[in-house]
Amino acid sequence: MDILLLPPLFGLAGLVVAFIIYRIIVSYPAGEGQVAEIAALIHKGAMVFMRREYSILGLFLLVVTVLLAIGFGGWRTPVAFVVGALCSATAGLIGMHTATKANVRTTVAAKNEGAATALNVAFYGGSVMGLAVAAMGLLGLGALYLWFGGDPHHAEAIHGFGMGASTVALFSRVGGGIFTKSADVGADLVGKIEAGIPEDDPRNPGVIADNVGDNVGDVAGMGSDIFESYCGSIIATIAIAATMTMLQWQQLAPEREALMFAPLALASVGLICSILGIIIVRLMSANAPAMALRSGTIGATLILIGAAYFLLRWQGISAAVWWCVMFGAVGGIFIGLVTEYYTGGKPVRLIAKGGETGPATVMIAGLATGMESVVVPVLVIAGIIFATAAVLPEGCGVYGVGMAAVGMLSTVGITMAIDAYGPVADNAGGIAEMAGLGEDTRKITDGLDEVGNTTAAIGKGFAIGAAGLAALAIIAAFIATVERHVPGFALRLDDPRVLTGMFIGGLFPFLVSAITMRAVGDAAFDMIKEIRRQFKEIPGLMEGTAKPDSDRCVDIATQAALRKMILPGVLAVASPVVVGFVLGPQVLGGMLGGALISCVLLALTMANAGGAWDNAKKYVEKGNFGGKGSDVHKAVVVGDTVGDPFKDTSGPAMNILINVMAIVSLVIAPLLA
Repeated sequence: MDILLLPPLFGLAGLVVAFIIYRIIVSYPAGEGQVAEIAALIHKGAMVFMRREYSILGLFLLVVTVLLAIGFGGWRTPVAFVVGALCSATAGLIGMHTATKANVRTTVAAKNEGAATALNVAFYGGSVMGLAVAAMGLLGLGALYLWFGGDPHHAEAIHGFGMGASTVALFSRVGGGIFTKSADVGADLVGKIEAGIPEDDPRNPGVIADNVGDNVGDVAGMGSDIFESYCGSIIATIAIAATMTMLQWQQLAPEREALMFAPLALASVGLICSILGIIIVRLMSANAPAMALRSGTIGATLILIGAAYFLLRWQGISAAVWWCVMFGAVGGIFIGLVTEYYTGGKPVRLIAKGGETGPATVMIAGLATGMESVVVPVLVIAGIIFATAAVLPEGCGVYGVGMAAVGMLSTVGITMAIDAYGPVADNAGGIAEMAGLGEDTRKITDGLDEVGNTTAAIGKGFAIGAAGLAALAIIAAFIATVERHVPGFALRLDDPRVLTGMFIGGLFPFLVSAITMRAVGDAAFDMIKEIRRQFKEIPGLMEGTAKPDSDRCVDIATQAALRKMILPGVLAVASPVVVGFVLGPQVLGGMLGGALISCVLLALTMANAGGAWDNAKKYVEKGNFGGKGSDVHKAVVVGDTVGDPFKDTSGPAMNILINVMAIVSLVIAPLLA
């Protein structure tokens, strides 16, 4: 059998396993009465938002496809672009549809069968998302690679796949982030602080929109985010191998094609390791949830490291490349553990203590935590880059960076499963509260949700580190591609054009952060006014004898998200094109370098500060420093509402922003001559 058939076949196998897990999920009881009604509202709101978002995105993709066809005068790059967009959108839809089926079944399992079964159902819900991301990436990229025959001259066309995936990811992450955080902020500020009612109280009109947002932002959006980094790292590594000189590739492998195929082969093995990781979590579900989930992640990574050695040696590739894979895989775990400390350890308790003197000290402590949390992950990323250059022959270091990124992302199936588990568990708790299922059920769902908050924070840290490495690999591929088409091209720090580009690139993360933060603030303002209006004008709402108009709140969040997501998307896609063709490839190369550094630093700061504020609130709600309803609680709720757009809208947008800018630059690189 042709070895090039393996990645798409593994992708199909991954989809089959995902479908089997989905059938297991829907075999659990979905409840009846009020539980079923609430779940139906969440599912309906999520699907309506996705349909409307994808209809707008479809028009944008059509315009870009036509421009690519005109620019390249051929069909390969536009086709790859469309395939990448469809694969990303499909993975997001599969994951979100499954999450909205798993949430209510987790609630019912918590009520009827206990914590272990509830953990299994919630984790299965996340597993479908994880496997869909890995499988659709392998299926799409593997099919294109097979179609183009691994020809180095046609490798540039595959870059279009990454551009399609990144474009969908940006719109999904930004649109979903604006939706979920406008609803979350509005529901929290009016419900908890003004009305003095619990989180997820059925009287709160914004609660359904908040739960819908968990799915469209933290499941579909996060899935698209990881998908584009996963595919981007593979594409960049293929591109780097395709542009290596004979002297370079002969130091690593007997054939160039072996180096080009290696990232796809490694990702295929990584899918199997992810499935084994899912099995490990299932076997350990009787233990503490955090231990079971961590065992699955670390177990899958260790299996991958061992399997990668034999895979690369079987292909005749130097053992030095295996070291690069190991550096990336271990570095990903280390970044996750550091993130876990800053969003769940001593810094969280210090932020909560700051609430004793009011919201201002909560804000100061949270920002300090976010800034400090940048140090170790950035040193890890720098260490990975330095180590890969040290073990590989001179001139081959950038290929090592690409393989390190692939190593970090190869077990994306289990990593994404654990991340998507969080929103499912969060939704399960919301449904339990709204349906009034009692303290025992809520205690189980709260325990699962608490672990989910930590896993989601770890997932964000991992996503940022992976996006940074993937973007660096894409930028290296961009430089190599431009060098092939533009004689004498070089990026030098003493070149004013490069320095100009670096400063231009450094401003984009701040501009996009400002746009997305303001979008959440404006949408939350409208949401707060609507929730206040309903509490004031609907007779019996506070007494619990009348039902809130949840559809109105869902519509406000939807309209805001769809309206505000367009400008960041256009900026990310258009800026490399304008800078590249107007100011030249040197300015564009500098712009990518400046944007990469700013994006990684800003993303880590916002994601970890937001996660720490969120968990500080939950620490107080468990009875510390006065517990729910106290002045300390009100102070940490303010911190949490500021942290919401930090960690779930603007911070995650940074990952995708740099990858979109890098992949668009890589696609247009052959045209810059």
